[in-house]
Amino acid sequence: MIIKTFNLDENRTNVDLTTYIISDSPELLDGKKRPAILICPGGAYLNCSDREGEAIALRFASMGYHAFVLRYHVLLEADDAFEQLFSRQVKGRADTVFPAAIHDIAQALTLIHDHAGEWLVDTDKIALCGFSAGGNNVTNYSVHWNKPIVTDVFDVTKIKPAAIIAGYPITDYFVHEAHVKTQDKMAQGLFRVANISLFGTESPSEEQLLQASAARLVDDTTPPTFIWATAGDMLVPVSQSTRLGTALAEAGIPFELHIFEEGQHGLALATQATAAALTEVNADARQWVDLAEAWLQKRFALPLKEKSRWI
Repeated sequence: MIIKTFNLDENRTNVDLTTYIISDSPELLDGKKRPAILICPGGAYLNCSDREGEAIALRFASMGYHAFVLRYHVLLEADDAFEQLFSRQVKGRADTVFPAAIHDIAQALTLIHDHAGEWLVDTDKIALCGFSAGGNNVTNYSVHWNKPIVTDVFDVTKIKPAAIIAGYPITDYFVHEAHVKTQDKMAQGLFRVANISLFGTESPSEEQLLQASAARLVDDTTPPTFIWATAGDMLVPVSQSTRLGTALAEAGIPFELHIFEEGQHGLALATQATAAALTEVNADARQWVDLAEAWLQKRFALPLKEKSRWI
C-alpha cells in the first residue's frame, strides 16, 4: 500500500490529502484501474476527526478500493485543542468560509485525476464519503460540483463524483438552525462556533444557509447517494437524512437510506476500531458499512477476470 500525504495549502499544515493506494500485483488486477473513495471526516468544521479518517480508509481498502482522506479547511490549527473553543472568544478565518471546503474536495479530486495513471485510479468511479460536517461537505459538493461556484475555479472534467456516501449529515441548515435553539448550552456553543467557521458569522443569512443545504438543491445532476443515520442521534436529528432522501426521490436520483433505531452521533464504523468509549460501539449501526459495500458493488465492481488462473 502506498501511503503518502500531500499538503493542499502552504499556509496550513493540517489541510492535506492522504493516499491509501492498493499496490498493484499480477495476482490481483494486474495493471487495471481501481475505483476510489475520497473520505471527509467530521468535526463541526472545527477539526477533522481522526475517528473518521484512516480507519474508514482502511475499511474501504479492504473492499478493494483505493482510498483517500481529505483534511479540509477547518477552524483549528493542527496543534489546537478542541476544548479551547469553549474557553475563549473565537475568531473566524477567511480560509474556512464556504465554499472553501467544497473547493478542497475539487482540489483533491484534481490531484487524484492528475495521478490516476501512476496510482491506477478509475477516475470515472470515485465516490465521496463524509460524516457529520464531512457529510454536509460531500452532500454540498454533490449539488454544486458542476455549478459556477466550483467550475469557475476548477476544471469540471476532473472533478465529477460518481457517488456519495453520507453518514449522519446536516443537509438542511434552515431546519438545523431551528433545532439548535432547542439544544443545551454546550451544543448551542458548538454550533455557534461551527457557524463562524463555515459561514464566517454566528448568524448566517438565508442565502448562506441555502448554499449549504443540499436537501434543498438536489437536481438531476446529483450523483447516486447512500445515506445512513441513527434515530437516537440527538445532536443531528435523523430528519436531516430523511429530508435528503425525500429530495433525491423527488428528483429521481438513485439512493439508499438506512436508519438504525439506536446510536449516538458520530459512530464512524461503530466498532472498536473507531471508538474511544463503549458508547461509540453499536452492533446494529455497524452494519452500515456492509450495506454500503453492497451498494457500491452495483456501481464499482472491480474489473475481474471471468475465471481464475487455476481453473
